[in-house]
Amino acid sequence: MLTFRDATLNDVPLIRSLADGVWQATYADILSAEQIDYMFEMMYSHDSLTEQMRDKHHHFIIVMLDAVPCAYISIEPLGSGRYNFQKIYACREVQGKGVGRYMIEQGIEWVRRQEAMMGRNGKIEIELFVNRRNKAVDFYRHMGFEIVDTRDHAIGNDFYMNDYIMQRNVLL
Repeated sequence: MLTFRDATLNDVPLIRSLADGVWQATYADILSAEQIDYMFEMMYSHDSLTEQMRDKHHHFIIVMLDAVPCAYISIEPLGSGRYNFQKIYACREVQGKGVGRYMIEQGIEWVRRQEAMMGRNGKIEIELFVNRRNKAVDFYRHMGFEIVDTRDHAIGNDFYMNDYIMQRNVLL
């Protein structure tokens, strides 16, 4: 059975461990080993995850299959009914079992609750960035996201994130 819970700062080691289990496999055919290692430390070091949660107000949701953590999503509020789904990753052994769909659905429900608490109604804009060579592009399309642009974002060490910017609008 799939369940979820909101992550806390105490979950930083768990998030890092889950990411470590999927990061290499996800990007091995897309990026160099050096870029994978660089990006992992940039995004998943203890300090970086703590900063994302505490200072940047990214909201992490941990997904469990039969009470075992297996996936996570991070949501960054951008203001005025706009959100960025920053990280959407599931362990290999649960991919293809509905976990990705569940994460997106739970993320959207969390966003709806946030907007309702602020008394907003209307349209919510959700965006995400996905490497243009990542197989997940088709999954995101299936989940209602559309490619609206591309970006080649310099991240340091002469590395770039070559992404599609995908967007989905949700009504409250």
